[in-house]
Amino acid sequence: MVFTKRLREGVRRGEITCSVRIWTRPHVKVGARYRMDEGAIEVDSIKPIGFPDITPELARESGFLGVIDLLKVAKHGKGENIYLVRFHYVRPRTKRPSERKPA
Repeated sequence: MVFTKRLREGVRRGEITCSVRIWTRPHVKVGARYRMDEGAIEVDSIKPIGFPDITPELARESGFLGVIDLLKVAKHGKGENIYLVRFHYVRPRTKRPSERKPA
């Protein structure tokens, strides 16, 4: 999953833990990890929802100012199916000294 630049920091801080996507079919799987610039997100759930489910509260929870702001970004391609994806951020793994390459 790709996030706009303005949302990435909120995802990393754990403030944004869901995303509304409009796709032809799901593009993510529960339990899978998707890389970000730093770290990754792990998908906890994905469920189909309808337009009435996209509330101002859900938009704000997704990192947007409101529903219209969210809808400008949510549509990907020709899709018409709406999905609510819940996830959590996974910090990048730091290598232990024994795993680092010698200088």
